[in-house]
Amino acid sequence: MRRRRDEAGQTAVLIVGFFLVAVLLVVVVVDASAAYLRRQELDSLADGAALAAADAVREEQVYTQGLGETAALDPVAARQQVSAYLSQVGAHRAYRGLRYTVTAAGSSVEVRVSTPLELPFAPPGWAERADVTGTAVAIVDIGD
Repeated sequence: MRRRRDEAGQTAVLIVGFFLVAVLLVVVVVDASAAYLRRQELDSLADGAALAAADAVREEQVYTQGLGETAALDPVAARQQVSAYLSQVGAHRAYRGLRYTVTAAGSSVEVRVSTPLELPFAPPGWAERADVTGTAVAIVDIGD
């Protein structure tokens, strides 16, 4: 069976189009996977830092008023504990450009860590970096 002359080469265009779509999908999946894995690492780092910050109970309250149902955290001591923890685990060496915030209010502390991620593939016109953030909260609850 002979093809008509005006249909010649249509298959090649279709194959090239599918190839470009497949390459774009691979790029998106690899970049998204890298960001997801980095977020998992940062969540774990933030968990450890939040637990370290939870040790920053206001000592004065404990000795003068007792613990009660919750223990108030000292915001300054919580920040110091987080800083010491991040230094101890070598977080600043492992994650270049690491930034963190510590928010202590009452008996809870939130630690947010973020760092830029160099994307494995950065097609023309796409950003080469993405900021990835991990967050953890620790609550000091005194129970029986």
